[in-house]
Amino acid sequence: MPSLKAPSSATVHLLRHGQVHNPDRIVYGRLPEFHLSDLGHQMAQVAGEALAQRREAGAKLVYLAASPLTRTLETAAPVSAALDLEIHPDERLIEPRNHFEGLHVNGAELARVVHWPYLLNPLRPSWGEPYRDQVARMAEVVVEAARRAVEIGGDGAEAVLVSHQLPIWMARRSAEGKLLPHDPRARQCNLASLTSMVFDDVHAGLRPRVVYSEPAAHLYPGVNQLPGS
Repeated sequence: MPSLKAPSSATVHLLRHGQVHNPDRIVYGRLPEFHLSDLGHQMAQVAGEALAQRREAGAKLVYLAASPLTRTLETAAPVSAALDLEIHPDERLIEPRNHFEGLHVNGAELARVVHWPYLLNPLRPSWGEPYRDQVARMAEVVVEAARRAVEIGGDGAEAVLVSHQLPIWMARRSAEGKLLPHDPRARQCNLASLTSMVFDDVHAGLRPRVVYSEPAAHLYPGVNQLPGS
């Protein structure tokens, strides 16, 4: 049945966290106390400034939530300061679980027999949280944030959700009607990037349009962006 509510547009910006200090290049997943690097803090600051400039241009940015992990909360901090918004931690924005968490994954590590059962189905994937499960929780939190933004700021209001590369990419592929299995090297979700979901009507149940931007792109040269995280 069509919604009886008046059409209300909203935009939800999915902000990936900045660079993490990870000299051992391990899969840090949901491990605690992985902080942003100095460059990562700069990236977060630039993202916050870009969003503040958007508000100065007339955007109604009214709601901010973040994955409860250290690196996402540190990325959300300058956004919170720039927009004068409280950070709402939300478990649905968290990094997917991963069998290889805590390991430096290379050919020798993958060759260990103990890992083989987790490599049987890369389309699911068998080493961690299924892609469909990631989409389900991300879709839920994005739609909820869009509607909450409208409740706070009215038609055209916007929200910011700070999350991680893979769940953001899954949300985007789902919104664009694409298959979820993919080549991790082809993800367009760089550090401190914004994947913006634009809803023409938050009550209509339609897929949002996707707009992608990289406010911190000038900080990328020389940065090795590992898939995931």
